[in-house]
Amino acid sequence: MSHLAAAAAPIAAAPLSLRTRLLLEGPVARTLLVLAAPNVLVMVLQAAVSTLDAVFVGWLGSAALAGVSIVFPLVMLMQTMSAGGMGGGVASAVARALGGGRRADADALVIHAIVIALVMGGAFTLTLEVAGPALFHAMGGRDEVLAAAVTYSRVIFGGAVAYWLFNTLSSAIRGSGNMALPATVMVATGIVYLALSPALILGWGPLPRLGIAGAAVASVLSFGLGSLVLLAFLYSGRSLVRPSLRGQGLRQRLFWEILRVGAPGSLNTILTNLTVVILTALVGPFGATALAGYGLGARLEYLQILGSGLVTMVGTSIGAGDRARAVRVAWVGAAMAAGITGVIGILAALFPLAWLGLFSSDPGVLAAGTRYLTIVGPFYGFFGAGLALYFASQGAGRLLWPLLAGFTRLVIAAVGGWLATRWLGGGLSVIFAAMAAALVVFGIINVAAIRLGAWRARGGRST
Repeated sequence: MSHLAAAAAPIAAAPLSLRTRLLLEGPVARTLLVLAAPNVLVMVLQAAVSTLDAVFVGWLGSAALAGVSIVFPLVMLMQTMSAGGMGGGVASAVARALGGGRRADADALVIHAIVIALVMGGAFTLTLEVAGPALFHAMGGRDEVLAAAVTYSRVIFGGAVAYWLFNTLSSAIRGSGNMALPATVMVATGIVYLALSPALILGWGPLPRLGIAGAAVASVLSFGLGSLVLLAFLYSGRSLVRPSLRGQGLRQRLFWEILRVGAPGSLNTILTNLTVVILTALVGPFGATALAGYGLGARLEYLQILGSGLVTMVGTSIGAGDRARAVRVAWVGAAMAAGITGVIGILAALFPLAWLGLFSSDPGVLAAGTRYLTIVGPFYGFFGAGLALYFASQGAGRLLWPLLAGFTRLVIAAVGGWLATRWLGGGLSVIFAAMAAALVVFGIINVAAIRLGAWRARGGRST
């Protein structure tokens, strides 16, 4: 007993930083909004970069644009897995360590996270180098389109480590409660990319004309530079966490702290991307205008800004042993997310052209997008609540039920849509109704899981 008390004493006595105390004691709603504010800026930037990226590549012709479009889902898989899946595991582990006063563990977790990032980045590079051409061919790439996809992919995934490091280091800093620094660096990398991409594509000034590879080179360079900035901050003395093993070497326990949340989170990103691929395939037979209309309408599903704040606040509270506050943060975040996304969805359903008209004037596109928003939009609140509780569960280190909710959403949307079109002869409206039902069930499962005690400890292990 005395041995245990002696071991616990340093942890109990470890001082908490002002930022950590704010996460543990500050007003929940106000703190969540403060943490979410930088994400709004990042969302605006990402939208601008995504739009201009298509414009720049479009200068090279339709084959180049189609080639990038084929590679894009895999790039998004890498980004969401490193930032939201494994990145959520990193942020959650760091937040729990800091909340529990385990500063040495928090510092060491950053090193362990970097090791995971290097391994995962290398895995993406090797996999896409070996299997990429065959995969792109299976996705419809032929001739010039396939050549463009392979060229773009080899540069992007050749630099996969840069993306994994950037998102991993950003997640570690967010886990300490600092949302502003990663957002600021993300904005800077976006500006660098927007300056470099057209110059390298077309060969402005002394720069070489690289064509489609130029866009990829600009992206890898911008994320690589961003990673160096984040690493410099972590070692500057201004960061709450500083990468260090303190002579203890790599430890299985700390890898597990990250992977027990990051691995299920990464699987969830695969399910999410698979859902998008399958639903796109279901809508595809109805024509290009239907596909475009669905794509424009579905973009509203991604207006989620509370995620990283919930991971950090819940993780810090769980680490401090304050489960009641963690649950309260989750419910407040879910209510805020449901309110925001619910209002957005209802407004989109009532005034769909206000959104769709920003992107297209094609009657077919507007008709399909209007049908989607009218049917699915009123149920966005369920999706907002469910996604918020998924992020909160990342912070708590309890991802079983959110993962099952994501799988159920995939089954209902994909299988329901397929059965409706193949057996019932339904059109787009039936497919969109299946999507709406999937969002409702996704939200209900996540709400019910936490309400029924999914975060309660069972034998000291996560559920």
